[in-house]
Amino acid sequence: MTQSTGPGQEGAALDPEDRKIVTLARSARARNGVPEGAAVRDETGRTYVAGTVALDSLRLSALRTAVAMAVASGATSLEAAAVVSASDAVSDEDRAAVRDLGGAATPVLLAGPDGTVRVTVSAG
Repeated sequence: MTQSTGPGQEGAALDPEDRKIVTLARSARARNGVPEGAAVRDETGRTYVAGTVALDSLRLSALRTAVAMAVASGATSLEAAAVVSASDAVSDEDRAAVRDLGGAATPVLLAGPDGTVRVTVSAG
């Protein structure tokens, strides 16, 4: 089931590799002027970064786009995922995409626009 931590409980204890994907996600959001930025880390430590895709014919969240980029690049698993958004929750669809590639226990970090991690949930 989904596990979460509350606001402010993990900022200081965040692993450097997790901090890196949050920073990359935040940068993608700012650089592209999109509502969300996301980054995922695969089983080899490679990272994939994406922003929201909002075309007339295609709409993808930043996290689903980052997972798709990882799959298209040959990743076979995920270690962690991060999304930077003004949203208060990670959508079920986003968690499902992470779960499909990384498994139910893969952590998904949700950070606010300032990069502060507000909650971590499992993909399951």
